[in-house]
Amino acid sequence: MPLVPTADLLHAAVARRTGVGAFNVIHLETAEALVAAAEDAALPVILQISQNCVAYHGGLEPIALATLAVAAGSQAHVAVHLDHAEDEELTRQAIDLGFGSVMFDGAALDYERNVEATVRVVEYAHANDVFVEAELGEIGGKDGAHAPGVRTDPEEARRFVDETGVDALAVAVGSSHAMTERTAALDLDLVARLHAAVPVPLVLHGSSGASDETIVSAIRSGITKVNVSTHLNGFFTDAVRRYLSEHPEVVDSRRYVREGRSAVAAEAARLLTLFAVTEPVSEGATP
Repeated sequence: MPLVPTADLLHAAVARRTGVGAFNVIHLETAEALVAAAEDAALPVILQISQNCVAYHGGLEPIALATLAVAAGSQAHVAVHLDHAEDEELTRQAIDLGFGSVMFDGAALDYERNVEATVRVVEYAHANDVFVEAELGEIGGKDGAHAPGVRTDPEEARRFVDETGVDALAVAVGSSHAMTERTAALDLDLVARLHAAVPVPLVLHGSSGASDETIVSAIRSGITKVNVSTHLNGFFTDAVRRYLSEHPEVVDSRRYVREGRSAVAAEAARLLTLFAVTEPVSEGATP
């Protein structure tokens, strides 16, 4: 099935008042697992490649082309997104390769410089029919540089969206990147006020640190795009460790990496199903 524009997935979710899972690709096996999850759940998914992932692979093109191929070969509705790009040139590369959306992360800049840089990204992206996510109000935990107590101000958010023309906004509401325990307390009242203040979908980063119930409450309050990485990485790593512990003689990496891929696929399918409903849920597994 052809790639689906990120805009289509998010606008449909906004209309239904549900969430869309946006899960980070680390390597080819992750992309395969996430697409399998979408097919199993019969729900859409957004595959994300971060600037950190690009650095790990030594460049965007190899992991991007592999991810785009896996996505295009799926029977599910799959979009491909560039996550947390602080480099404007990287956003242009992703757009030229055929990504459906890019996130420009100018949160480390002061407000005016963030606006100026984001506008440049938006102009290039919109000229190529590509959706743009941006960030306002630093999200805790990223490279240890952001304080978890930072919050996005609704009035500033409204002004930022108006001045930049971005299509989605990542907001700081109490989550923190790279959390391995699901203990984050989100400011749901702030989510609701941000939802009322800005006319674009809201994005929750650092969702690995939030419980099932908290994420569902955030979706009810106005979050649309739910980013998850560390939580799924935990499932991959735990499955590999377990397999190697039980089979210490194995040297063929495909045998244990396959276990990690299967574990991610199962948990990602569960999360996609969770995000697609707004009824109360029971807590699921934790990493």
